Amino acid sequence: MAEEQQQRRPTEGSAEGGPGMAYMPFVVMEDLLDKLKLLNYEEEFLRGVGFKPLSRHYFAIQTNPGEQFYMFTSLSSWLINLSGKQFDPPQEYDDPNATISNILTEVRQLGATVDFPPSKLKSGYGEHVIYVLDKFADETLRQTNFKWNRPEYPEEEMEEESTMDDDAELTLNKVEEEMAEDYEDVEDEESFLDLEGLKNLKNKTISSESSKPQEIMESTTDAIDWKLEVERVMPSLKVMIRTDNKDWRTHVDQMHQHRDGIEQSLSQTKGHLDKLHSEISRTLEKINSREKYINNQLEHLLGEFRHMQDNSAEMKEQYRQASGGVTERSRTLAEISEELEKCKQEMEERGSSMTDGAPLVKIKQALQRLKNEVVQMDVRIGTLEHSLLQAKLKDKSNMQRDMNKAMSATDTYNDYV
Repeated sequence: MAEEQQQRRPTEGSAEGGPGMAYMPFVVMEDLLDKLKLLNYEEEFLRGVGFKPLSRHYFAIQTNPGEQFYMFTSLSSWLINLSGKQFDPPQEYDDPNATISNILTEVRQLGATVDFPPSKLKSGYGEHVIYVLDKFADETLRQTNFKWNRPEYPEEEMEEESTMDDDAELTLNKVEEEMAEDYEDVEDEESFLDLEGLKNLKNKTISSESSKPQEIMESTTDAIDWKLEVERVMPSLKVMIRTDNKDWRTHVDQMHQHRDGIEQSLSQTKGHLDKLHSEISRTLEKINSREKYINNQLEHLLGEFRHMQDNSAEMKEQYRQASGGVTERSRTLAEISEELEKCKQEMEERGSSMTDGAPLVKIKQALQRLKNEVVQMDVRIGTLEHSLLQAKLKDKSNMQRDMNKAMSATDTYNDYV
């Protein structure tokens, strides 16, 4: 997926991507957010930074460039460290150019192509920022040996026997209620056949056959009255049979009705389809003839167009090669500019230190303090020498006195002897 996104990522100056390529950063951002969720960034990263979870279009659109740049650098540092490499997290007073240069160095070490200037990452949003983060996320997933597990399907719970028993009881109760209603309806109707009465009548007829007379019985009933009576009781002799929807005969009748309806609809639809097919065939023939005519008329224009298209492809290839060299030189120029800025800053620091008279003043003050200390030391030395001289003189006088005392004592002894 990452390689396809890299192939689909539009480069500067490309006009062959189509209008849909403008929305590709949003698609890649959603994929990046899914990868970050797989890496559990909400627990391991956001808690240390103190930000809310990222939206699905956080780096695709501009909201707060300073916050987005800090989030981009912090997230890049976290992903690089998570992949097993050492990368210092960005601080508040770090140089943005140095931080971006270090991040691009890590991207190049992954083997990804960096065909855009480093200034594209300073805004903290856009397709280039998403591209860099997506590369780091892919490398982190690869280093952590992430693999998709097999999907777990929920098991369908089987219906319990108690439920089936309850359904069976409900069905039986429903059938009994329908039978009771049918029985009440039959009792309410006047025109029904009393089978029990017919059975009794049949028994009476059989019993009366044994006692029937031997002579021919002649009816005394008028034929007109008999017909009227027959017409009167005829409705009572009809047997009313209720149709059951579950009967197979009903289903067969319905199948025949549906088949007849389908055949009738098919005949009508077939005629419309044949007519539509003939119209489409005539239209296609007209289109083919007009296409041939247009091709014949525009043959020389098509040849010129192909020639111009080949020239355009050659020019695009030359432009692509030239733009590649310009991009590389732009990157080199950016690195040289960074080094030049560092040199200028060092020169300014040295120049300011050379023109500043504060060190000379400090040296003069230090010399004056040394002179004062030397004077004080001379005074102390003189005092000590004087004290030492007085002590020596005192010792000498004491020694002379002791010697005089010893000599006087010797003389006294000699005189005494």
